[in-house]
Amino acid sequence: MRTFAKTLAASIVCGAAALAAPAPAYAQRASLADRVAVLEQRAANNQANVDLLNQVTQLKSEVQALRSQVEELQQQNQQLQQSSKNQYLDLDGRLNQLEGSAPAAAPAPAAAAPKPAAAPPPHAAAQDRPPTVYGDAGTVAQSADERSAYDVAFNALKAGLYADSARMFQAFIETYPNGTYTPNALYWLGESYYVTQNYQLALVQFQALYERYPTHDKAPGALLKMGLSQQGLRQVDAAERTLGEVVSRFPGTDAARAASDRLNALQLGRLR
Repeated sequence: MRTFAKTLAASIVCGAAALAAPAPAYAQRASLADRVAVLEQRAANNQANVDLLNQVTQLKSEVQALRSQVEELQQQNQQLQQSSKNQYLDLDGRLNQLEGSAPAAAPAPAAAAPKPAAAPPPHAAAQDRPPTVYGDAGTVAQSADERSAYDVAFNALKAGLYADSARMFQAFIETYPNGTYTPNALYWLGESYYVTQNYQLALVQFQALYERYPTHDKAPGALLKMGLSQQGLRQVDAAERTLGEVVSRFPGTDAARAASDRLNALQLGRLR
């Protein structure tokens, strides 16, 4: 029993001595390597953070540069829109002068002593001339009633009585469907509708004139007003085609110049 106790005591002492002894060299090397690996990992993480910070700074600089470019482009776009608008208004005003589509009502004469008549304006809106008649020069003289009826309707148009003039020109065309003044009556009937923005009826009259009398003096103006009526109806593509036809069919005429101006105005209008 004593022998067993001695043996057990000796084993305990040896175990304690073994635990108290220093760790082997390979174990110390493994622990040092782990510590170095941890330090290297930390250093790598720090470098990644530095790289990320540099990228963020670079992106901020690029975003600021892009913002400056966007602001500059917005300013240029505003200037272009304003310039286009000014050109559109200028062309539209010039075209309205060339058009002369809205006859102005004559002012009422004063009750005082009569004054000498003023000279007509250079761009009188509703102007007319006797139609050209080829062959027998007495044809116009033989149509006194026709001319009288035509003059009554035309005077109503000049006075700004558009509803009355439309009714009178319509009656004239029904009475004289193939008269000397029928082409003129068709034109001014269309004009009576056009100035009151009844573009659909105006288009019908101008088209009838152009199709029935393609070589008449008022054919270029009728084709022009067809395009303008289509524009009034918001048929922009059809209006552009018709106005282009005016330019190609009647080059050098006032109608062609007015059609060209309106085409430019339509194109500028698309940019607004």
